[in-house]
Amino acid sequence: MAMAFRSQRIIRHVCRTVTLRPLSGPCPSSNISQDARAVRQSRSLPARALTTLSTRQSIIKQSPRLQTRSASSNSSPSTEQSEVTFAGAPDITNHYTIFPKTLSAGPPPASQFKISTSDLRREFLQLQGLVHPDKYPNGVQKQQAEALSARINEAYRTLLDPLQRAQYILREWHGIDVTAEDGASKHALDPETLMEVMEVQETIEAVGASAEGETQINALKKENELRVAECVESLGAAFDKGDVEAARLECIRLRFWYSVGEGLREWEPGNTEIRLTHTG
Repeated sequence: MAMAFRSQRIIRHVCRTVTLRPLSGPCPSSNISQDARAVRQSRSLPARALTTLSTRQSIIKQSPRLQTRSASSNSSPSTEQSEVTFAGAPDITNHYTIFPKTLSAGPPPASQFKISTSDLRREFLQLQGLVHPDKYPNGVQKQQAEALSARINEAYRTLLDPLQRAQYILREWHGIDVTAEDGASKHALDPETLMEVMEVQETIEAVGASAEGETQINALKKENELRVAECVESLGAAFDKGDVEAARLECIRLRFWYSVGEGLREWEPGNTEIRLTHTG
């Protein structure tokens, strides 16, 4: 009877369908903290205007070097022709091809899952310097630059975060989308991790309203940071070995531990529960 009650509670508090939203705050371990700092830095970049699908497609169809020339039919031979060029623009086939210096071997198992966030950021800034929309006047070239800049931004932010990187690799190369609407049934959490998540929820319910609640919540945060770090380590090992099923399972676990971490960061004294929200 007790187990049935516990199962009902975990289904109610943990396994319900939730709205996707981005994480905030640092991730644990030195490697994860480095990723988180870089993520926060990337979020400070100015947002670019959204471009139409046709504009994005026009960039994909063109070669890495895009060049236009214009000259008036009445201009003299000495008149300089105006030229706009995207010299050095990256191959936008996928997120990995956009950063050939940092990720030349492509996704795992051809390369390690773990990446150098400092190298990635350096190459990202170099690319953005080449195609920055402010370098071009209003018109088609500026729209193309905005679309290409947005594409580079998307790839950078996805690869920077271990969870988003894992979800991207599973979706693009293995056809597994753990973020899909039917993911709760297709990609259920394993029973052992489910019980761990439930225990965290029960602890919060027990200490949330107590005078020492904040101290105990801080302890839970540290424990969860260790879980995230261990999960990322296991996730990377699975990808590096080419074990897609193990990587899928670890990715699902990581989604839950990210969610627990976000809930703990949003906790305030007096709260007796946290809302677990999966990240996209």
